[in-house]
Amino acid sequence: MWKAYVACAGVGLSMAFGAQADTVPLRVLGQPVGSGLIQQKKEQPFFEALAANTGQDFTVQYLPVDVAGIPDTDGLRVLRSGLFDIVSLRGSQVSRDEPTLMGADLVGLNTSFEEGKRNVEAYFSTVDERLQKSFNAKLLGLWPAGPQIIFCKPQVAGLADLKGLKVRVGDQNTANFMSSLGATGVPMPFGEVQQSLARGVVDCAITGPASANSGGWPEAASTALPIALQMAVNGYAINLKRWNSLNAEQQAALERAVGQLSSDIWTYSEQLYDDAMRCNAGEQPCELGQPYKLNTLVAQEQDLQAVKQALRDTSLPVWAKQCNAVNKECETKWQDTIGKQLGW
Repeated sequence: MWKAYVACAGVGLSMAFGAQADTVPLRVLGQPVGSGLIQQKKEQPFFEALAANTGQDFTVQYLPVDVAGIPDTDGLRVLRSGLFDIVSLRGSQVSRDEPTLMGADLVGLNTSFEEGKRNVEAYFSTVDERLQKSFNAKLLGLWPAGPQIIFCKPQVAGLADLKGLKVRVGDQNTANFMSSLGATGVPMPFGEVQQSLARGVVDCAITGPASANSGGWPEAASTALPIALQMAVNGYAINLKRWNSLNAEQQAALERAVGQLSSDIWTYSEQLYDDAMRCNAGEQPCELGQPYKLNTLVAQEQDLQAVKQALRDTSLPVWAKQCNAVNKECETKWQDTIGKQLGW
């Protein structure tokens, strides 16, 4: 449906930039407003002040993807089309078009911020190479929304209690892991989850604690199981035609600034996680979210090990088969980068 938006956007954007011929116009498609504080406090202010942040004469029109009326699953297609110059990619959503991206965030791979950063850095060039080849786009940065944990309406004590339950998931990799536990993974847009939990459409749902807080999930859930299944890796990429139209100084300044933004989000995401965990549990200090009274469990060692083991047993082999079908070098590239770093 977003193609119908192209004509209107093209006219509007041309009018917006027509009077500023000496500047370099950039159209940026951002994260959804509803995704939380990273979009509101980091991403949007950065791009709206891009000229100051880069020292270059960039003029930006920034639109969150939900405000633009474009499905977040279409990020790579929008990027390839050139409708927007820079797109804030939602990793799990766009991996349906390019499964190579999911290799950076398989279930059981990134169980801490430290592990996540090492793995993402090792895999960065692999993602960049694939985007350039398949989507005419250059990768500028990768960053995490934060550890994806489990929120449940019924009382649960650990992963074994998910058997027979319906669990909202964000991607097929997580759905496969839920299936291995005897649960049913249910794809569902974030905005529908709170009411679905309240009404029993799903029993549990997976997201980061800050997103859950902003979405009011603790009003419908009783329990949080703080086991990091994934890190919700997202990224920034620019259309290659637009990139090549910039001079060397502009390219260097933009790449440096977006790289710094991505680094800042890694730090901010960890702060958000810690604060949201306290807020959801009704503990202090709670500075960035709303206070709730969610029962937060202590993760059992057997569950932590089960998630780690899922990487070898479930998430990697299933993903590799799917990814190799569209990118024959997929698993090999993963093993040469992340696998090598893991010592496999």
